[in-house]
Amino acid sequence: MLVYEWLVSILLLIGGAFILIGSIGLNKMPDFFMRLHGPTKATTLGMAGVLIAAMVYFSMTKDGISVKEILISIFLLITAPISGYMLIKAAIHHKLPAKDGTKGMDNIEED
Repeated sequence: MLVYEWLVSILLLIGGAFILIGSIGLNKMPDFFMRLHGPTKATTLGMAGVLIAAMVYFSMTKDGISVKEILISIFLLITAPISGYMLIKAAIHHKLPAKDGTKGMDNIEED
């Protein structure tokens, strides 16, 4: 195997592991506020690993840098935190209950 194939394999495994961890966190966390951390943090990092693996693979097998994966990465890294922020603001606005003992919930301003 060539070195870039090992690199692509390792990046795919790491990315897949982060996606799996984020998905498990989405399913197992007790309330909405905690559940949002899985997709916005771990899954975004996992998708970045998969996209970097795709960039390395297509850059080595074809001529030039793969622009599609770069654009997807930029779009993902910009939209995931913004959508997470908007979901949290909507949950606060609708006064979704948080699990007892969640830190920071007592500092939220009432409208």
